[in-house]
Amino acid sequence: MKKIALEIHRSLSAIKTKNATSFRILRRAWSKQLQNSPGKAIILLARYLVPFGFWERIMAYEIILYHREAQQDLRSTDIAVLGRGMNSWAEVDCFASYVAGPAWRERRIPDSVVCRWAHSQNRWWRRAALVSTVPLNNRARGGTGDTSRTLKICRLLVKDRDDMVVKALSWSLRELSKRDRTAVDKFLNRYLNLLASRVKREVQNKLDTGLKNPERSRSSS
Repeated sequence: MKKIALEIHRSLSAIKTKNATSFRILRRAWSKQLQNSPGKAIILLARYLVPFGFWERIMAYEIILYHREAQQDLRSTDIAVLGRGMNSWAEVDCFASYVAGPAWRERRIPDSVVCRWAHSQNRWWRRAALVSTVPLNNRARGGTGDTSRTLKICRLLVKDRDDMVVKALSWSLRELSKRDRTAVDKFLNRYLNLLASRVKREVQNKLDTGLKNPERSRSSS
């Protein structure tokens, strides 16, 4: 798999203009080529890809996302390695949405792992904990709703004022509100004096209007 990781790295480096479209054309080609590979081999490939850089990291996450056996074979140790070195919201959100969140949803990693991320000194791991709740509740990502586990993580970060964490907390609660509006409304009222202003505003807007920023939507229409 080291050799294939190097080939993927070279193919990414050869793209003159990297954007979502050119990236996904290449990723689909590699997914097709690797579709019959064992899940554990795909995970090993992803672990080799991550240290190369941003695009290789996202490639690693997406290759796992679109390989059913690799998803089923993921364990906590693999996920810890795949998240190592994250340093941007884009990397975190792909990691949590494509890898960690689905694995947690299917109980391949325990709640204690995600709770540990929420207690991390590293802002990106704290954000990852919150974004990992999104696949629990988002229908398009396979979520069927999980109020208990979502709010467990939200409670741990209710006082956090790091901007990247605050935005993720808002996202987590807004996503849950589509599944369990009552629970989110109660959470908002209970922690009203502790939550960041952005969280209170955006989540309340979502509850009241179905939109995060209704004013912005009206002005752009």
